[in-house]
Amino acid sequence: MQLTQKNILLVLTALIPFFFSGCQVVSVKNQKVNVTIANERDSILTRNKMSEASLNVLSMTGSEAKKCTEQPEQCVQDLEKIPQIQDEQLLSAASEIFLAKAIALNNSSSCKISILAKHQSEEKQKINQDNYNTCLDQQLNMLDKSIRYSYAYLFETKRLPQDRIFDNRQVQIRDFYNQALAKMITTYGLRSKDKTVAKEIKIGQSVYHIDYSHYPLLDKANIENLLSSYNLNFSGLRSLNRRDGFGSEFVAILADPKSPEEDQYVVDPLHHHYQNGVNPNIHDPRYLSVSIIAQPTSGKSVQEIIHNPNFSLKIYDPYSTEKVQVADREYPLAANFSAPYGLWLAENNLGAAAYLTLIDRDQHLAMPHLYMLEPFNPNKKVIVLVHGLASSPEAWIRLTNDIMGDHVLREHFQVWQVFYSTNMPILESRFQINALINQTFDYIGQDTVAAKDAVLIGHSMGGIISRLLVSDADLTQPALKMLNNRKFDRFKNDSVFKSRLTISSIPNFDRAIFVSAPHRGTAFADRWFTLAARKIIKLPGAFLGALADTVTEQNMNMKNFVEEVGHGLIQNGPSDLSHNSKFTQLTKNVMPKQGMIYHSIMGNNSDTTDFSIMSDGIVPYESAHLDGAASEKIIKGGHSIQETPEAVLELRRILRLHLVKLGLYKPD
Repeated sequence: MQLTQKNILLVLTALIPFFFSGCQVVSVKNQKVNVTIANERDSILTRNKMSEASLNVLSMTGSEAKKCTEQPEQCVQDLEKIPQIQDEQLLSAASEIFLAKAIALNNSSSCKISILAKHQSEEKQKINQDNYNTCLDQQLNMLDKSIRYSYAYLFETKRLPQDRIFDNRQVQIRDFYNQALAKMITTYGLRSKDKTVAKEIKIGQSVYHIDYSHYPLLDKANIENLLSSYNLNFSGLRSLNRRDGFGSEFVAILADPKSPEEDQYVVDPLHHHYQNGVNPNIHDPRYLSVSIIAQPTSGKSVQEIIHNPNFSLKIYDPYSTEKVQVADREYPLAANFSAPYGLWLAENNLGAAAYLTLIDRDQHLAMPHLYMLEPFNPNKKVIVLVHGLASSPEAWIRLTNDIMGDHVLREHFQVWQVFYSTNMPILESRFQINALINQTFDYIGQDTVAAKDAVLIGHSMGGIISRLLVSDADLTQPALKMLNNRKFDRFKNDSVFKSRLTISSIPNFDRAIFVSAPHRGTAFADRWFTLAARKIIKLPGAFLGALADTVTEQNMNMKNFVEEVGHGLIQNGPSDLSHNSKFTQLTKNVMPKQGMIYHSIMGNNSDTTDFSIMSDGIVPYESAHLDGAASEKIIKGGHSIQETPEAVLELRRILRLHLVKLGLYKPD
């Protein structure tokens, strides 16, 4: 068929799109926002390849990312030869290249010891160990270089950090620095078989000198372990409270200074002579938040930072230091406040221990313990938390974690947790906890700012104990009348007996908060299933044994008192909670001392607003209510109301109100 000119034109017109599409280089299409953000922000830390910014720099040399990662030194040298690459581009790309190599080494088989190695021959084991050490040395060398290049980028480029405050790249490089530093310290511990931070870290020609001047507590401390908090995840914590900033976050675990006197039952703790003069059940914090930064010891030029062997590793307590001086300017210090707290809870399994105290007469929690959650600060006010029946400090997870995350509360308060056996008679728990808290305030120094204007918070049984800790009352005569037994007249003035019934308030508290506290007891303790449980729950053997030991020829009148234990006035803790118990009848009208500010928080899981009917399912409103409270908050919910967001917000409100009263905080 003969083509006409018209037909040829039609064919060419039809083929034009195919010709042009074959030559087209750039096309456009819509993509999801998350893809765009990922392309801008992802890096070697979040995916298995380097950031787009680094890949763009590598493209200037025609180098492939894989080859560059395999030979990082040669790759960076090639980049340095290209004058068109700006200082920020070179330093930032180099920091990621070395970090990428370190990550690749970390994931390699050479940097891991096989669990089958112990079954191999000695020669094979030695070869594997040598390969392992060589791999760790290579990894440390890469991390050292990544730290140096990222530090140079952050502080010694032509543009200052504040000039690129909105740059994604700056955030990436800060993360490279923080992660490389964390990994370097952790890897050095593996290489040196020393999990603690030594006096110096040597990596090839580089020397990192340890500076404890900003955290002197750790200088002479026996550090059991040092863990990077980046790798810690806690399922029971609603959130991890951190402070973004410069530096790497760690948890330092101090060795447990076990005392042979710890948890031995002491009948008269206030007059007992402890071996080192301090009650061994007062615990300084073992799990400490630590922040570490690395800085060059001298020189400010980029070349000096990269090649000068001497760096300083500065150790900080992030509770006492919020900002650090770097390159003549102040920057926020990175911190993780939740990780030490979470690790303490996880490793000590306090929840399980709490339940065991109810059924195990020979359990190890004979005496109450007090735990400080951060290094003592003489200028911060104290909050003391007292848990309830069959509970532990885990009852306060949400409140404690929120205090750590609240800048105002964290700055002005330090938290102490009381842990005690709840099968003990409540009067005995009050007596022992009273002594323990008084001894702790003596331990920190009664002349410190921290020893004044403290806040006491108690939940359920802990609320009853807390009320008695801030009250003054002599219950000796009412108790003797209640016992109705003439033979008790013979020991009514005995110090062991009378000390339990003479209630004196702890002078360090001037505010208390009672949460779901059955001040007048509860009928729940008398239901058939709770009565059955009460028969199983026994008084601690250590307590009974200690009382029995007080029966001597000179003190035979105590025999009758010991025989009364477990009956009537002196029962186990759950039995004391009954609204019919002699304990409740004896103490229900004891009120906080004159001038004490106190608050009530209680739950209501009923559909009524009638005070005579309202209850949290265990404690009725009429039992939890106290006349004269500065505030009373009724929250929809059950007995464990302290775990709810509404209750935590109310507690935080009261704590801020306390600071306002003291003139330490002024609301916006």
